[in-house]
Amino acid sequence: MTRLRIALGQINPTVGDIGGNAARIAERMAAARDGGAAVVAFPELAVTGYPPEDLLLNPRFIESNLAAVRELAAASRGLTAVVGFVDWREEPYNAAAVLHDGEWVATYHKVYLPNYGVFDEERYFLAGDSALLLRLGGVSAGVSICEDAVLEAMSDHPEAKY
Repeated sequence: MTRLRIALGQINPTVGDIGGNAARIAERMAAARDGGAAVVAFPELAVTGYPPEDLLLNPRFIESNLAAVRELAAASRGLTAVVGFVDWREEPYNAAAVLHDGEWVATYHKVYLPNYGVFDEERYFLAGDSALLLRLGGVSAGVSICEDAVLEAMSDHPEAKY
């Protein structure tokens, strides 16, 4: 039986504090590695804080966030980290970077963007259109962000309402 130790990088990111958030992420990555975890997962938009809203209109903010993810990739030696950030492909995406053993190996774009109550993600982000499945030490694992997991699980049940 294959086992995979997963750590949760529970942090409370501050919106706009990319440097401080990245430092907290790097600390939790080191703690996870020291604790014997193979994988550490962080919250949605951990690098930028949630919700970044109009900060996304500033190109320097986006680049700073991307630079932080590149630095975090280098700090991922000896483990895999899944880190929430803002990706840019001509438009912004709410995304998760998969960092593995010093490299940025994959990116997942959030598919289901909430747009009700206090959520206004459709205003700021483009929706992703594909799943991401990883193979980690003989274990398959999917990457999802927030409502992606809930709505995918519910879609398997015809009686579910959402």
